[in-house]
Amino acid sequence: MAQPLLEVKNLKKYFKTKKGTLHAVDDVSFTVEQGKTLGVVGESGCGKSTTGRTILRLLEPTSGQVFFEGKDIFSLSPRQMRAMRKEMQIIFQDPYASLNPRKTVGEIIAMPLVLNKIITDPRKREERVLELMETVGLAERFINTYPHELDGGRRQRIGIARALAMEPKFIVCDEPVSALDVSIQAQILNLLTTLQKQFGLTYIFITHDLSVVHHFSDDIAVMYLGQLVEKAPTAELFEKPLHPYTQALLSAIPIPDIDHPQKRIILRGELASPINPKPGCRFAPRCNYASEKCMNKTPELREVSPGHFVACALAE
Repeated sequence: MAQPLLEVKNLKKYFKTKKGTLHAVDDVSFTVEQGKTLGVVGESGCGKSTTGRTILRLLEPTSGQVFFEGKDIFSLSPRQMRAMRKEMQIIFQDPYASLNPRKTVGEIIAMPLVLNKIITDPRKREERVLELMETVGLAERFINTYPHELDGGRRQRIGIARALAMEPKFIVCDEPVSALDVSIQAQILNLLTTLQKQFGLTYIFITHDLSVVHHFSDDIAVMYLGQLVEKAPTAELFEKPLHPYTQALLSAIPIPDIDHPQKRIILRGELASPINPKPGCRFAPRCNYASEKCMNKTPELREVSPGHFVACALAE
């Protein structure tokens, strides 16, 4: 069996707060194969974005390991990590906030090439920028334009071009379409799919929209309050969701069929606190199937069928 491009082992990221320790990412493990897309889903505050940023060491981990092509990136020195960043990039959620408003489109896309001294000749660098703009569907006439003069879709294309400048193998897509109109979302998703096929890219696609990852991801990981509760191939997760939280998420996807009314699973109860969490399943206070065992024992993520992992007492 081929070695996965990315392997995350027992990743933890905690933050100190006035009320205690916030467990933003708590013992998360998964792998991503070369050329595949792992969709990471869950409601706001579940730790999706923190996971992605910690993997890239934009945030330093509390503990755990991340192996990229067999190398533990948490053990790399700052100099070694700088070289590694050429292989690992990120596309941010808000295309306007992530772009320097004082720089033109050409200057923003060229910035990674300048900082890493990839292309020092200004003329050749401009040729590379124009090539990247064409790749992501940005017209050449926008090269001297500023971000505020463009719409959201074009701004996100700038962010994608900037991520591609270093010719990476792996990209974290941190909710790259959530700030865009629906019609523009489809364009950006189609672009990301085309780029993946063209360059053999590997993605972690972070989103709260399950209908998006259904058509875009090879595998889906479901997070709840900092923990991974289920991971499976996309088709299997939609056909046979095992965790009650996953089942509730799937029931919230709108189905345009008036002849077959949608059966929604309504979650009641209070959210467990991610600050100094107590032992037990964090979803238990909102779960219709919770027992005393769920309240006292934290379920482990275990493989119940090939490639299908779930952390739930029901699956045992």
